Amino acid sequence: MTSASQAQRSIEVTDGTVLTREPGPAELRPRAHARRQRTVRMSLSIGVPVAIIVLWQVVSDSALIDPRLYPSPTTIAESAWDMAVSGVLWHDLWISCQRVILGFLLGAVTGLALGVFTGLSKYVRAALEPMLNGLYTVPKLALLPIFLTIFGLGEGPKIVLIAVTVFFYVWISTMSAILVVPKGYREAAVSFGAGNWQMFTKIILPAALPQTFVGLRISMATAVLVLVGAEFIVGNDGLGYVIFNSRSLLQNERMYVGIVCAALLGVIASALVRWLGRRLSPWSPEDNAISPQ
Repeated sequence: MTSASQAQRSIEVTDGTVLTREPGPAELRPRAHARRQRTVRMSLSIGVPVAIIVLWQVVSDSALIDPRLYPSPTTIAESAWDMAVSGVLWHDLWISCQRVILGFLLGAVTGLALGVFTGLSKYVRAALEPMLNGLYTVPKLALLPIFLTIFGLGEGPKIVLIAVTVFFYVWISTMSAILVVPKGYREAAVSFGAGNWQMFTKIILPAALPQTFVGLRISMATAVLVLVGAEFIVGNDGLGYVIFNSRSLLQNERMYVGIVCAALLGVIASALVRWLGRRLSPWSPEDNAISPQ
């Protein structure tokens, strides 16, 4: 008996009434249905930004907005090309990428480690969680003067600021993911004779990975945001410096180039973390979090 005929003959009984259910597209042709769903999602992801850009161009060409303040997409693209050819854009983009990568790795490693400890041990959690919760509420850019005092005017303050921002997101998501692992999973593992290490590697870690990668994705996008803010204040290079300096010089097309590049950096970095999460935890739901992109 085929899957289609099985679906046609399936019944549901509610209050004594027999209801037959016809198979839907997802049951009759699951692969084709999945492909169509992916195509629709991809079309929406690309179509909406393209529509906004086209509308922006039309409004700009119609002189409904001041092109000196809001340059058209074509003007921004021309400025981006000139900056790329001269090498200025690549230099600042690479500087920002280095800062984001170093800060993210430092914050993610420490956040994962402490998240595991606070998730597994109620004593560590009782000792550290109140203090860390208090620090979490402090706006991270407010800590920049402290880091400038400690590390000087070099790369240290920016990297540490990113690391601290990433740390809190990853710590909270990792600890929460471990705490919500169903108790039945642990009890089943114990009944099969699993030790502490097996419990962690075979039960707790796989169950916690999807939610942990949610924190990693959000923290990656937030790291770019914090970096741009830090480069506004103390930078002499990087995308944040490009945005702030161009605005000061009334070079608005260059300012928008910096904004677009910062947005693309956040989207690409977040997508890479999401891809890694799917490779390491293929059992997680496809859309298990709100994406900042």
